[in-house]
Amino acid sequence: MDASLVDLQWRENVAIVALNRPDALNALNQRLADELCAHLNKLRLSYARAVILKAEGRAFSAGGDIREMKSAAEANAPIPAYFQRLVGTLHECVLLIRDLPVPVIAAVNGVAAGGGCNLALACDFVIAGQTALFNQAFVRIGLTPDCGGTFILPRLVGWRRATELLMTGEFIDAETAVRQGLINSVVPDDELEAATLRLAAKLAAGPTAAIARTKRLLNQAGTNGYAAQLQAEFQVQLESGRTNDFAEGITAFLEKRVPEFTGE
Repeated sequence: MDASLVDLQWRENVAIVALNRPDALNALNQRLADELCAHLNKLRLSYARAVILKAEGRAFSAGGDIREMKSAAEANAPIPAYFQRLVGTLHECVLLIRDLPVPVIAAVNGVAAGGGCNLALACDFVIAGQTALFNQAFVRIGLTPDCGGTFILPRLVGWRRATELLMTGEFIDAETAVRQGLINSVVPDDELEAATLRLAAKLAAGPTAAIARTKRLLNQAGTNGYAAQLQAEFQVQLESGRTNDFAEGITAFLEKRVPEFTGE
């Protein structure tokens, strides 16, 4: 039986999802996409309080599997059908990341290109090793973006810079990515795992129900108008005000101690 292309491990209440196709720089083929989608679906109903998305080997992901694309073309396979299935599955993965009721942290090592880049950017936090590189590789092979690149990039770096990145396919290093707001932080390569686990543990110890509601509001902010977003905030804050975590938070504040949140 072939080895899994996506592994799931646990560090207490933190789920660690690892792309595991290092010999192909974790290129996104159909089997990897299917396995990633399956794991993300399982995590929706799990006890995870935070999720880390990482990759084995020397690259986070080189993007779509060009050799697989070429093989499909040479076999006279219907290319639209090939893209429909693969991209459809990857887009389901992106939506699952956005819909998970817990924070998702991408730990980016090496290259994150094309769909691999956008998969990382779909996460709530992105931490990169110092040698990480990011690019929108699609234009380099005559393709257009997928995995939400045209949605998330303008919101992260602005319209002009997003246009430049998407239309030139240029690489940017981790320091530039931080400076431009593409990612959260950069750390030495050998500290990437530890830094990501620290952030995951901090988030997992927080009021995860409130974090989930905040994530829901952020998702709605992409399409809501100002008044609609104010109304959404009002309704969600009413929900949060009835929780045990809110009661614990204000009690701990008044008692000058660290709160013990349960996510309830």
